[in-house]
Amino acid sequence: MKHTSESTPRHVIAGTGVVALITAALALQSAYAAPAMDPDPQSPSATVAAQRAKELDSSLGEAGAGSYYDAEHHKLVVNVTNEAAAAKVRAAGAEAKIVKNSLASLEAARAILNDKAAIPGTSWAMDPKTNKVVITADRTVKNDDLEQLKTVVSSLGGRAAVTQSAAALRPVNAGGDAIWGSNARCSLGFNVTKGGQPYFLTAGHCTSAVRNWSAVQDGPEIAVTESSSFPGDDFGIAKYTAAGVEHPSVVNLYNGSTQSITEVADPIVGQKVQHSGSTTKVHNGAVTALDVTVNYREGQVGGLIQTTVCAEPGDSGGPLFEGSTALGLTSGARGDCILGGESFYQPVREALEKTGSQVG
Repeated sequence: MKHTSESTPRHVIAGTGVVALITAALALQSAYAAPAMDPDPQSPSATVAAQRAKELDSSLGEAGAGSYYDAEHHKLVVNVTNEAAAAKVRAAGAEAKIVKNSLASLEAARAILNDKAAIPGTSWAMDPKTNKVVITADRTVKNDDLEQLKTVVSSLGGRAAVTQSAAALRPVNAGGDAIWGSNARCSLGFNVTKGGQPYFLTAGHCTSAVRNWSAVQDGPEIAVTESSSFPGDDFGIAKYTAAGVEHPSVVNLYNGSTQSITEVADPIVGQKVQHSGSTTKVHNGAVTALDVTVNYREGQVGGLIQTTVCAEPGDSGGPLFEGSTALGLTSGARGDCILGGESFYQPVREALEKTGSQVG
């Protein structure tokens, strides 16, 4: 994120045993702004499709089995378990796909994984495109742990599938506009306000490691951590202490320009997204899963957004966004931006609600 003042923080955290990804500072002007109405209900934007999917999921009840966005054709696809539900989906202007596994069945599979396979180095999420819970094990999961994981997945039958990754899973510290602590570097995520005072959001594994923040390494204090949530969630909030500094609602695009942020939304699988970070700069990708469970060595974090965007140490806490819409805070990743990888994000809306803050 590009700031209008040199004293505006650039934060990056490098925590012990944790690699956090923090990116450009991002400020939002309207945390809960409603998405604009689509001119063509048959060809919704990703933001509108996500809202429509929520409404349909609620009305479908037990017959609903997840949904995703076909970005190429601007189409919402909704999984259902019977023809009556499919007819309701079509009447709402979305494409219906009849599948075998109900949402309740997939949730039960996830519960079994949480109970019997919460092994560091693993993550899992419901994949609406395959109608299964997809488990990924990194290269550190081997021998007895790998056998245990395969046994549990086998017991779930057609509800789950396991894949292995050569890249290690880790939280990632660094990002867009860097922020510094005494022993860590992270990225500022979003500038927010709380009680009329300026704050910023970043990753919880960053604020758990650092109390006093600087805009440059070993520089003067610009903010102090107020609260952290990690593991479980992965967000934290810090209050600015430097007076007379503006904290604009923009993201640094690392090309001499910035992206204004005007709203917050929940993403949908298939949505095209961007991430900005002080280590990796700006990269593009797509959302591949929601409500993802990640088992870091520091503990389990749930409810994350999974994407095909690459991220590296130093990107922790940085923003995930689409155009002017804020979506998430960088939590962790596998791989890198040379060979490719995937990354995980704390949803911004939840962080705002739990910290009592708002963008803008």
